[in-house]
Amino acid sequence: MIEEINTYRRRLVGAAALSVAAAQLGVVGAARAQSGHQVPSRLPAVSPGTHTSFASLKQVNAGVLNVGYAEVGPADGKPVILLHGWPYDIHTYVDVAPLLAEAGYRVIVPYLRGYGMTRFLSDDTPRNGQQSAIAADVIALMDALRIEKAVIAGCDWGARTANILAALWPERVKAMVSVSGYLIGSQELNKMPLPPKAELQWWYQYYFATERGRVGYEKYRRDFAKLIWELASPKWNFDDATFNRSAAAFDNPDHVAIAVHNYRWRLGLVEGEAKYDDLETRLAAFPIISVPTITLEGDANGAPHPDPAAYAKKFSGKYEHRLITGGIGHNLPQEAPQAFARAVVDVDHA
Repeated sequence: MIEEINTYRRRLVGAAALSVAAAQLGVVGAARAQSGHQVPSRLPAVSPGTHTSFASLKQVNAGVLNVGYAEVGPADGKPVILLHGWPYDIHTYVDVAPLLAEAGYRVIVPYLRGYGMTRFLSDDTPRNGQQSAIAADVIALMDALRIEKAVIAGCDWGARTANILAALWPERVKAMVSVSGYLIGSQELNKMPLPPKAELQWWYQYYFATERGRVGYEKYRRDFAKLIWELASPKWNFDDATFNRSAAAFDNPDHVAIAVHNYRWRLGLVEGEAKYDDLETRLAAFPIISVPTITLEGDANGAPHPDPAAYAKKFSGKYEHRLITGGIGHNLPQEAPQAFARAVVDVDHA
């Protein structure tokens, strides 16, 4: 889920602070044609759940992983990489990807480490879920697919990963869409306690900190994931078939280890890998993101998430925030695919 520990302490409060933040927003201008690529004036109408699967899945060795991913759209189209979160999978984008493909994009939707068809190449590689490791996986995937630069868009862990890519490798990111804004965290900041109501929202993080929690998640991972879906998207009436399509990705043999390590690492209860220390040091400074960005928020997001005013100043390039209404929860791309796809097209032509 998303990193509230950072944003609770950096939140701007009061009307005056909101006004200052708003004044510093750079607004993405009207879409326009660039390099001969015409901006679609409108995307085809699509209802959530219209699509249930991807036509084909591929595999590629990238860094420490053999990555499973969906690819749709023309091979010579502008690349867009869509990143899912926990406890979700590539079906977060099952309706978004066809919209972008029809608009001419080459759409890549990878399973993150610990999900679906993605596997570690070596049994000796640590099952590490720290934030920079997941971002490094995406860079390795781009290298393996010979993608020099792409629009990166994400939700939940995927949004944080998109943030990290844009902050640390801006030369590889043409533009970004991020659900719930700026989510980069640090172990040092996470040491500070939150107000009780905020801590309550992170109940699963403390559950995962115990051996009981690890064993419980191993035994009840599907029940656990469905509960998170219901809490995070209280107005999303997903059916069992929709949930089960994503839940199959949690059968990955590394899933529990990666999820538990991610949350334990955030609290400083376990170590990361030394090779990522420099990246984490840079992230701990909460770097400014300069690439064109659109942030999105659902009006019924039941997961812990920051107020947009808290992160407005973290974006120095063209920037716009959009509130998506209609009972939209945490899994925004799957609940409001047209709004998400529209944001990707618009930010690409900002």
